[in-house]
Amino acid sequence: MDLRYPIGKYKPRESLTSAERAEAISQIAETPKSLRDAVSGLSQEQLDTPYRPGGWTVRQVVHHLPDSHVNSYVRVKLALTEDEPTIQTYKEGLWADLADSRETPVEVSLSLLEALHHRWSVLLRAMQPEDFSRRLRHPKNGLMTLDNVLNLYAWHGRHHVAHITALREREGWKSPS
Repeated sequence: MDLRYPIGKYKPRESLTSAERAEAISQIAETPKSLRDAVSGLSQEQLDTPYRPGGWTVRQVVHHLPDSHVNSYVRVKLALTEDEPTIQTYKEGLWADLADSRETPVEVSLSLLEALHHRWSVLLRAMQPEDFSRRLRHPKNGLMTLDNVLNLYAWHGRHHVAHITALREREGWKSPS
């Protein structure tokens, strides 16, 4: 198994069926609980363990999720209110090396992710089917539909939670019951 992609690489989708869209929204809504469950009971030493050789620590992964997802939430809102906005990228690796990602207790980002995903889920569930065909311009990936963004971030949450749960399994760290 490739430790970088425990659930496989992301497969872009320009459009989703209504059932696929509903499933992706549910996955986004469930991400905060899945992440909280994945880190439950971990010691500070375990939180500061890289999920793979050369990878981020569990703590950095936890902080990365709200960093990334707040960017996506804003991008969705821009695409809903502007005509094909060009979005800003960010250097996630550099963000993960900043003090707030290396030193902040994970509870801060767990709470932030819960609040963010609550708002994001309300927004996504209120969108009309045609809204998901709205587009944004990504500087590297070109035009992307909101269906594509939705699908990407449903995958993204599961992807990083799996980094943590796979590490727990490999290390034999007891999972919470």
